[in-house]
Amino acid sequence: MKQESKPVHGMWASRWVFILAATGSAVGLGNIWRFPYITGENGGGAFVLLYLLCIAVVGVPIMAAEVMLGRKGGMSPINTMRKLAAESKVTQRWSWIGYMGVLSAFLILSFYSVVASWALYYTWEAVQGAFQGITAAQSGARFDDMLASPWLMMGYHTLFMLLTMVVVGRGVKGGLEKAVQILMPLLFVLLLVLVGYAATTPGFMQGIEFLFAFDFSKLNGQAVITAVGQAFFTLSLGMGAIMAYGAYMPRQVPGKAGKKKPVSIMSTVIIIALLDTLVALGSGVAMFPLLFSGGLEAGQGPGMMFVTLPLAFGQMPGGMLFGSLFFVLVVCAAWSSSISLAEPVVAWLVEKGVNRAMSSVIVGLGAWVLGLGSVLSFNIWKDKTFLVGTFFDNMEFLSTTIMLPLGGLLIAVFAGWVMKETHARKELAMKSFPLYLIWRALVRIFSPVAVIVLVVYSVWSTFAPEKADEPVAEAPVAEQPAPVEPADQPPVAELPEVQGESLPETPAAADVPAAQEAR
Repeated sequence: MKQESKPVHGMWASRWVFILAATGSAVGLGNIWRFPYITGENGGGAFVLLYLLCIAVVGVPIMAAEVMLGRKGGMSPINTMRKLAAESKVTQRWSWIGYMGVLSAFLILSFYSVVASWALYYTWEAVQGAFQGITAAQSGARFDDMLASPWLMMGYHTLFMLLTMVVVGRGVKGGLEKAVQILMPLLFVLLLVLVGYAATTPGFMQGIEFLFAFDFSKLNGQAVITAVGQAFFTLSLGMGAIMAYGAYMPRQVPGKAGKKKPVSIMSTVIIIALLDTLVALGSGVAMFPLLFSGGLEAGQGPGMMFVTLPLAFGQMPGGMLFGSLFFVLVVCAAWSSSISLAEPVVAWLVEKGVNRAMSSVIVGLGAWVLGLGSVLSFNIWKDKTFLVGTFFDNMEFLSTTIMLPLGGLLIAVFAGWVMKETHARKELAMKSFPLYLIWRALVRIFSPVAVIVLVVYSVWSTFAPEKADEPVAEAPVAEQPAPVEPADQPPVAELPEVQGESLPETPAAADVPAAQEAR
């Protein structure tokens, strides 16, 4: 009987470690600053139901396929696809799924580090009590001053990249596994603490109503596209991270009476999707009551996280402590995502014969250098635009609008149409044959069609002329009087997204074309 090859980089200690790692990859900045807002704006509880349906039809099938390919190959995405193409007796051109995933992960890491480093800076500011008694104008100026300083942004970008590559450089057991076993429980504990604190504020019920009130009248075509996009991007699909993590997933775990039982990929992926959704909704429960309690607007993106929320923390009792805890939570979410972005590239270099420590230095240094372009996009290069906007905008558009959906589409096609069905059934380890048939139908037909529609809509919405006369819906505000003057109310930016993450457009909105709207 043929022996299954073991991963060359090591293996997760258990199924739950893999769940923590994959959830850490999926949970990022977008879970905190985008998903809660689009939920409230698109029908609350009705949108959550629609989103869960999209997760079931688009996210879970493709994620299960990507994990399956990773565990079957047991190597980096590039070499995994080479191996599986050979086993399926098809052209080696299918290995470009791996190359595209690794490249997109590298590009995203370069600018994700820049944005995530803002949370590091704000954690330090919160610990020092910089938000106490702050006005709206001062809060907005603080954020603008940070963006306007290339040296400050470069310093925190460097620090965040170092934190990421130190973890990756220590390997699967000594680095990734230990990191997720600390970061993810810490993230869950901090989220529970912040939700508990939000429950004591006067705006708690208004926040709950904003998030969960069922309003089916808002479920239109735009809401469906938004739900499909969020379902795809939130699970880190198409960038090689889940395939790389899947390569380290055990096939069997100890069961009762010392017998080993197979690890079901499908049930594991469903747990990850639910945890990702719970963190996103929990973030909204933690944040929006604070905003409504202070008479501030509910919004999304860095305008909410780095301008409006500091203002809220500065006005409330215990704001210094809970503001510090909140930004530590944001750092944990960003850190767990960034190490998953670096791993596919590092794993490939290790398989090329470069030791892991040197591979981490090469990848980290390369991503850091490329990230300098994103740093400068917010200050020195903010007026230098081409194609869809600044250097940052173009990196985001290429990687998340083009490469990720294309990668997810090809993964679905390979798993559903190219890979031998017997291999897929064995690797998925699904007990129910009818459920396997449902997965196969979804990954072969429904998921690819949904991704194609998403790509077409995203590209069209990027290049389509804006309608100047289109009315803009106002975000809900608290019923009580705001403690700040209306003129001082900080703006709330709408942003593009990555891996379910909404990312910031260049702040000088009047000087450069707006980046693509969030999907």
